[in-house]
Amino acid sequence: MGTFLNQTGGIISTHSSEPDSEDEVLDGVSEVELRSVEVTPGQHGERIDRALAQAASEFSRNYLQQLIDGGAVSLNGQSVSKPAQRVKAGDVIAVELRPTQQSQAFKAQPMDLNIVYEDAHVLVINKPAGLVVHPAPGNWSGTLLNGLLARDPQFASVPRAGIVHRLDKDTSGLMVVARTRAAMDVLVKAIAAREVSRQYLALAQRPWKGAAQVTVDKPIGRDPRNRLRMAVVDLSVSSGKLAKTDVFWLANSVAGCWVRCALHTGRTHQIRVHMASLGHPLVGDALYGGSPEPGMERQALHAFRLAFHHPVTGVWQEFHAEPAVDFLALLALWGLSYNAGAGPGGL
Repeated sequence: MGTFLNQTGGIISTHSSEPDSEDEVLDGVSEVELRSVEVTPGQHGERIDRALAQAASEFSRNYLQQLIDGGAVSLNGQSVSKPAQRVKAGDVIAVELRPTQQSQAFKAQPMDLNIVYEDAHVLVINKPAGLVVHPAPGNWSGTLLNGLLARDPQFASVPRAGIVHRLDKDTSGLMVVARTRAAMDVLVKAIAAREVSRQYLALAQRPWKGAAQVTVDKPIGRDPRNRLRMAVVDLSVSSGKLAKTDVFWLANSVAGCWVRCALHTGRTHQIRVHMASLGHPLVGDALYGGSPEPGMERQALHAFRLAFHHPVTGVWQEFHAEPAVDFLALLALWGLSYNAGAGPGGL
C-alpha cells in the first residue's frame, strides 16, 4: 500500500508558518488500504468522523473528513457524505485509506548530493541553490529529505531524516545531517547552545559605508503587513524572537558590497532580514528589496563555513565550501576575487 504520514509523530515537520493543505487527499490513486471497523457500545451516538478517528488514530481528523467528502467511507454498505452522521453500536464503518500529498512526499528519491564529509554518525552536504530542504506545500517532492532517504534507508528511522538545521531554497552551502538519533540529539543541543559555527558570504546592494564590522541585534518575527515575509519587530508590540548577526565588510564595488556574516541565532531569513535592515538587501532577494544582477536571480547568499564538535568523538571539525558558479561569476563581474578575500578573521 502507499506510505502514510503518521499525523501524531511523523517523520518530519514541514516547518510551514502558514496554514496549508498538508492532508489533501490524492484522487485517482490505485494504492489504498481498505479498513472496516465495528462501532462499539462506547461509540454509540458518536459522529462518524469521531468514531473513525478512534479506529484510525494514526491519521488526522481533517484527513478522515476529506475521505468522507470524497466518498471513501461507508456505513453498513451505504456511502456516507456527512461527517456529522451519527452511528450506532454494531454498525460497520468501511473506509478506503488513500495516500495524501504529504504522505506521498516522504519517499526515497535518488539524487546527486555533494557530500563534503561522511562517517557513521554525520553527513556534511554542500547544498546547491534551488534545492528545498524539507517537504512543504508546493514542494512535496525532490527535496533534500527525499534524497537522504534514497541514499541510506537508515535516515527513515531518524526524526526529520537527521536534518538539524536548514537553508532557504535559494541559499547554497554547508549543512550537517545526523545519521543516528544519538548524534541528532547532541547536534540539536549544540545548535541551541550556539556551539555550532555557521558563517555565510553574501553580495548585497549598495557599497558599504561605516565600520568594517557591525553586530545586528534585532528581534525577528512575522511581518504584520505581509505574512510571507519576516521582519525586524518590536517585541513589546509584535511576537518574534531575539536574533543576532555579526556582519564583516570584505570589499566594495560600484554596484554593491561583499560581506561575511556569522550567526549567533538561527531565525528564519535572519541574514536576509538583518542585511535589509542595514540598507543592504541581498542581490536578487526581491522579497526584502534586493534587485537581480546579471546571472544572479536568487539571493546571493552562501553558507561557506560550518564548524562543530563531532557529536560522538567531541573533536572540533571545520568545513569550507567555495561559493556556487553564479556567485563567483558576479564577484568577477564586480571586479572582486574570491581568493583575495581576507577580511576580519580571514576566509
